[in-house]
Amino acid sequence: MSGAGLEAAKSMLAAVRRLAVLTGAGMSAESGVPTFRDAQAGLWRRFDPQQLASPEGFRADPALVWRWYAWRRELVAAAQPNAGHLALAQAAARFSRLSIVTQNVDGLHQRAGSREPIEIHGNILRSRCLAECGAKYERPEDLPAGEPPRCPDCGSWLRPDVVWFGEMLDPGRLLAAEEVVTGAEALLVVGTSGLVQPAAGLPAQARRAGVPVIIVNPRPTEIDQIADLIVTGTAAAVLPALLGGMAARGVG
Repeated sequence: MSGAGLEAAKSMLAAVRRLAVLTGAGMSAESGVPTFRDAQAGLWRRFDPQQLASPEGFRADPALVWRWYAWRRELVAAAQPNAGHLALAQAAARFSRLSIVTQNVDGLHQRAGSREPIEIHGNILRSRCLAECGAKYERPEDLPAGEPPRCPDCGSWLRPDVVWFGEMLDPGRLLAAEEVVTGAEALLVVGTSGLVQPAAGLPAQARRAGVPVIIVNPRPTEIDQIADLIVTGTAAAVLPALLGGMAARGVG
């Protein structure tokens, strides 16, 4: 962990009341959740990502795609929030507003105790109707039988409630994310390489709005050049040290 960067970041956050946090796959990887590419291991290595995570791939072989996501849901269910997730949840009381925007689809922020993170890529534990009739299932255990199940309302397939290749992000979630990062007094970017758009553009939007950016990552990222401060280290190591021990902020 970078000691000088950590102390500078702590000093910057000492005066912040409204903190925004953008988290990526590196944060969940510390909980044992494989990244999208890592999830294409073993049996799944021979499949192209477009076969497993696109509307076209789903329509071509719904059972194949559903089984891959069912396997990934099992991995997510077995994972536990790490010290970084817990530090963010516990730090919420120390700011007048701490808002989380996440690229992750595993729900670990909620399980750690964070309230209403903005999940810009969806949530792998939820399912919704392919035909968009409005049917949605929040928990895998409530799903009808089938691989994939049929929507009980309209008869179409149910699909994972995540953003696939070729799909646009939900405009309401993206707008909410933009408002959060541009309306904060600091943006903490944790565990993301800065490669996946449009999420990778959020730190630049924050900078253009005059919001300082702090990056926490064990390796260099594609957005390091826009950071005000960089703390080298993992989320589980850095966030408890960065956010622990702060005094509660007043509302404002």
